[in-house]
Amino acid sequence: MALIQSTLIWVVYAVVVVLVVAIASIFVYLYQAPNERSATVTIVSIFTLTSLLATVLLLPVDVALVSSTTSSKHGIRKDWATQNQVDNIKLTLRIVYYTLFSLDALLCLVVVPFTYFWHEEYDEVASEEGQQTIGSRFWGAFRYTIAFIALVIIIFLVGFFVPIAKDRKGGHYDLDFFKHIIEDQNHGERALTFALGLLITIGTLIYALYTAAGFALLPVALIKSAPAISAPTLSANTASELEQNRERQRQLEMRSEGREDGLPAKDRRELDALVREERTLVRRERLAAEASGEGQGWLLRAWTKIEAVFRPLKLIGGILLLLVAVFVWVCMLLTFIDKAKNSICKSHCGYVLGHNKIFNPMNWIFVKSAKIFPIDYVIFLLLVLFFFFSSVVGMASIGIRFLWLRIFQIRKGRTSPQALLLATILLTLMALAIQYSVAMLVAPQYAHYGPQTFCDRPLRHPDDQPDCTNHRKAIKPCSEVSTSQAAANVCTASVLSTFIDSITIDFSFFGDVTFWAQIAFLAVYLVIFLLSLFRTPKLNAYQLDQDLEEDEEEGLLASTGRRFGATWQDITGKARKPTGGAVRGRETIDRDDEE
Repeated sequence: MALIQSTLIWVVYAVVVVLVVAIASIFVYLYQAPNERSATVTIVSIFTLTSLLATVLLLPVDVALVSSTTSSKHGIRKDWATQNQVDNIKLTLRIVYYTLFSLDALLCLVVVPFTYFWHEEYDEVASEEGQQTIGSRFWGAFRYTIAFIALVIIIFLVGFFVPIAKDRKGGHYDLDFFKHIIEDQNHGERALTFALGLLITIGTLIYALYTAAGFALLPVALIKSAPAISAPTLSANTASELEQNRERQRQLEMRSEGREDGLPAKDRRELDALVREERTLVRRERLAAEASGEGQGWLLRAWTKIEAVFRPLKLIGGILLLLVAVFVWVCMLLTFIDKAKNSICKSHCGYVLGHNKIFNPMNWIFVKSAKIFPIDYVIFLLLVLFFFFSSVVGMASIGIRFLWLRIFQIRKGRTSPQALLLATILLTLMALAIQYSVAMLVAPQYAHYGPQTFCDRPLRHPDDQPDCTNHRKAIKPCSEVSTSQAAANVCTASVLSTFIDSITIDFSFFGDVTFWAQIAFLAVYLVIFLLSLFRTPKLNAYQLDQDLEEDEEEGLLASTGRRFGATWQDITGKARKPTGGAVRGRETIDRDDEE
């Protein structure tokens, strides 16, 4: 029975990983510029995104496996769950975690940078003339990557030696749970702990900006993203207006032929206005063509049609996501206050919370749903994807910057390979921060023990288990501060929670930074959320042609009463015949812009 249960849990995880591969592939193909695609960049990006999401989504498997050893109804261990069996489960999970964490660090710090320089080293002319070989290109990319390899070695060496000099007795860890965390690690594990702690800390700082911004903008963008006019109608009207414009320009130019003094001042002003209008109409025509999928791959064209089909549902989905975002924000704030007020060791251990004293509704939902696997996994998957796509929207809105200078933009169908690789690194770091936030703030009790309980009754014999059949109130949830021998015999902490706690205890600086960065996340979200309620986001990851002028973009996004008609025309790809000529069509668009 135990083997069947654990096998089913791992099968669910395998299915989720396959889904993650599909999500990563769609993300890369949708955002990468079609005319700049590189097979190496595509493969590395997909593999890296799959690895980081697989790492984050391992937590429900971790919780389900350790919780399967106990009966939450009776607060005792199951008959088959000997200490040896429990240790084997934890060892398997630890191996999988260490493998994925090491792979994430290697990809983020070595493989992706090498791929970046490999792409930069490519010289099409030299390659065609035979002057650039694969070996010379490899060496050119490897030279720049040596600095990153040296950085990885330095990080692991520091992590290997720093814990030796650490005063274990100076942390005031009076609880056996935290003493075991400190004592049960070897130098190699502490080196990995230091490396991951450093990456999580850096990722949390990025997460506090990008993910917080996307967390606020994504729901509002879905609500406000329906266009005022369909792409086919816009294309037809624009073509007609452009023809009228150019015809009028030809008339004015013909009028100036044979005149020594040229056009009169009035006609000259009109011609200048027509030239400016022509540029605007050309840009609008290009926007309509791209929105219809013209000149793009089949995947982008199919995605355009799917977006049009589900456009009426965007409003409902945006409202639901908005409610979820506010709910998660409130839950994170409650846990932050709980940790700041009731942490057993404050800054000495990164504000580890031994037991939740303030009710967290999201944590309660996870704990209750964990009793019926995989309900908790579905909720967890949706929550992680919400955080992930929020990170993408945040990067698309803000761009990849150095201080105030924008280096790259992340736009659908227009992202260069270099920008995609940098975005992959940022997403890797933010995914580690998301894992910390979900485990430590969103659902801390669930992440540590899941639905595990213990029977807090005295034992008649050391080898017996307590009986709470007639004492239901004695069944208590497992927590780090439980000092009962019954809790020590029954409760098994998840491997991830132990790993994160070891980071915050062994290296309290990382714990302090990641903890206080959460309040920055909450503050950034609140500010951007309030601003986005009253204005359309200036940059939107779901719109095409972000390089249009701001006034034109706002005009195309203006609210009208023809959204469902525009949706049907986008689905069919056919424009409604304009009435009243091109001038009437232009007046209609201008009137919509004013509305």
